[in-house]
Amino acid sequence: MTINSYLDAHQPMLISCRPEDSVKSAATLLASNKIGAMPVVDEKGKLVGLLSERDIVRAFSMRNCDIMTMLVKELMSPNPITCNFDDEMERAMRLMNRHRFRHLPVMNGEELVGMLSIRDALEDMIRNKELEANVMRDISIASRVR
Repeated sequence: MTINSYLDAHQPMLISCRPEDSVKSAATLLASNKIGAMPVVDEKGKLVGLLSERDIVRAFSMRNCDIMTMLVKELMSPNPITCNFDDEMERAMRLMNRHRFRHLPVMNGEELVGMLSIRDALEDMIRNKELEANVMRDISIASRVR
């Protein structure tokens, strides 16, 4: 399945923040939307980074109280690895696995069009395996009928 097909079927709302936002407001967005990461976009909507719960936890463990006065641009991961909306979900999963992260921005050229999580990729993989199992079962049943 292509990433575009997956995003179309699930119609996720894209939550993002800006580099100038406070870490506190970004953390509130993450928590209230029950997401683990979000893209950071500039005033033109261009992807400039990615902010995750891990970024916040690491900063808190190293900087403690200073985190409340920090801005997103101080914690975000700049220039995140992305995938294209017409890539296969399998490619997205390989990227996440290879680079050891759980969230991947989806681009259509220069435009940010969505976010994938490892859960999305696993859901697609499970669906494919269930389809394969059903086909194998049908082949087995058909061969017995002959």
